[in-house]
Amino acid sequence: MSAQITVHVAGSERSVSGGTTYGDLFDGDRTVLVARVGGELRDLHLPAADGDVVEPVTAAEQDGLDVLRHSAAHVLAQAVQEVHPDAKLGIGPPVRDGFYYDFDVETPFTPEDLKALEKVMQRIVNEGQTFHRREVSDADAAVELADEPYKIELIGLKGGAAEDAAEGASVEVGGSQLTIYDNVRRDGSVAWGDLCRGPHVPSTKVLGNAFKLMRSAAAYWRGSEKNPQLQRVYGTAWPTKDELKAHLDRLAEAEKRDHRKLGAELDLFSFPDELGSGMAVFHPRGGVIKREMEDYVRRRHLEEGFQYVGTPHISKDGLFHTSGHLPYYADTMFPPMELEHAQYRLKAMNCPMHNLIFRSRGRSYRELPMRLFEFGSVYRFEKSGVVHGLTRVRAMTQDDSHSYVTPEQAPGEIEHLLRFVVGLLEDFGLDDYYFELSTRATEGDKKDKFIGSDEQWETATEVLRSTAETFGVDLVDDPGGAAYYGPKISVQTRDAIGRTWQMSTIQYDFNQPHRFGLEYQAADGSRQEPVMIHSAKFGSIERFIGVLVEHYAGAFPVWLSPVQVLGVPVAEEFVPYLREVGEKLAAHGVRFEIDESDDRFPKKIRTASKSKVPYVLIAGGEDRDAGAVSFRYRDGSQKNGVPVDDAVAEVLDAIRSKSQV
Repeated sequence: MSAQITVHVAGSERSVSGGTTYGDLFDGDRTVLVARVGGELRDLHLPAADGDVVEPVTAAEQDGLDVLRHSAAHVLAQAVQEVHPDAKLGIGPPVRDGFYYDFDVETPFTPEDLKALEKVMQRIVNEGQTFHRREVSDADAAVELADEPYKIELIGLKGGAAEDAAEGASVEVGGSQLTIYDNVRRDGSVAWGDLCRGPHVPSTKVLGNAFKLMRSAAAYWRGSEKNPQLQRVYGTAWPTKDELKAHLDRLAEAEKRDHRKLGAELDLFSFPDELGSGMAVFHPRGGVIKREMEDYVRRRHLEEGFQYVGTPHISKDGLFHTSGHLPYYADTMFPPMELEHAQYRLKAMNCPMHNLIFRSRGRSYRELPMRLFEFGSVYRFEKSGVVHGLTRVRAMTQDDSHSYVTPEQAPGEIEHLLRFVVGLLEDFGLDDYYFELSTRATEGDKKDKFIGSDEQWETATEVLRSTAETFGVDLVDDPGGAAYYGPKISVQTRDAIGRTWQMSTIQYDFNQPHRFGLEYQAADGSRQEPVMIHSAKFGSIERFIGVLVEHYAGAFPVWLSPVQVLGVPVAEEFVPYLREVGEKLAAHGVRFEIDESDDRFPKKIRTASKSKVPYVLIAGGEDRDAGAVSFRYRDGSQKNGVPVDDAVAEVLDAIRSKSQV
């Protein structure tokens, strides 16, 4: 008889026989995918040890969902090597909303290939293969995986800094002990195996029919252009088929809202190849939106006590060494240019130049807070693989501000900025958001990527945290996500279909004032160093516009719409009457156009609907005779016989109230 051991399961103490597995502790509950033991995830087939504190982990929490998706990635790899025996394996981690696996194959995968692989995966899932973990030595692993060159490379990286795989996925070795997971059939035979740190779900049957392969793309091994190019297959997996369907429906809706597609359809902006990757041009209608945003945020900054400044697009690179951005951000800055025996850089951030403005003459405590703001055009050399429409560009305009304050003024200034940010987001209809506190990493070499003393970081972090609490918001922690010079609060905004976007930021900087020798004369006559608080309300105008296009699906609020009112005559003879109506609207600054095309009336109405104009004014004989118009709204509803003055008033009310309509 096995000796008894004591374990703590979900808060209760239990005495069980030695050899009892973690799975046994949950009495066959199939919703439990892995166990959390002392904070570490473990496979359910492993035996519990005396004194273990064990918690069940289901797909309802992210850890469980990640395990589910990682197991799906293994099933994909098994299917690929079954169909393509010569395929070499890269890595296959879980990522947001799914998983991927990289393969070295002779020819790229086609959509038809993915459909065929899904069928093989479904057969493997239906077989109910189990995942079994076994520990191996480095030497034995090298022999067993001799035909897998990328796995052999990972063995050599064991315990090293191997987190340079794309999308932030770390390699699947990690730690000092190598492990291989075998997929075992019901008859006990091994179907397939892979080098992996695990853990995995108990059986492939857990995956059910709630997975799907989405697409394939080229990807460099470990994210470096110097390495071979592999084929990456992306998939998604969910606990249930209903959740998979809901995800696919969200993707379909997101595709309809894609700002790149709508930008072309609505004639807002484009990305000419002649300019290069990540460079957008705004067309007249997109320019209206951009100008409205600029006018709004310039006015709001002035109302909030900021002073408007301007700085160049280029600088000697010594400025960025002084600020500390070089070498930290060298990889994302455009290469230097040699001019007049000096190195110059395109500006990637505005703060160093604002520091020069502060330093241009002596400052007194009476001038603080000193708030500087500009629309600063900055240029960042994003990798081509991550450039995406307006939401990830190489040339952008930031509504960038810097507040120079005394340490005592810092909490009040941060609260002031939080109030500013919240008001701005709500004015643009983004009223579902949360706040994230990005702090310095606290261990390993990552800590060396941040400058400043422990005491400075602790003080800055506490100021942000306590001010946010006073303001009345909860903070989600983001360890290691701070800028190199200080912690930050970022606003994560959810759009109309639930996607999260990082928008505004507020950053506490105790480093740059010291590096630039910034000082002010205190009340006692001493020279003191200010605290610098960075803030961008839109973040970048380009990104914000991209998010707005998708949030509103191109149907902007009336005040932002490039064309606010479109006149559609029932027949050509009513064009002069609509022009008179348009003149009354234009006198109040309303953006008005008339469809004077040769199209028939029904087609004009369809065209107006596709253009997503908030108000369509229709005029026929009865309208003209009565001095009225008929309203047609974006939802297809209509209101007839509206007196012209009432129609003008309704449009103006909608603009002033920032109504969606």
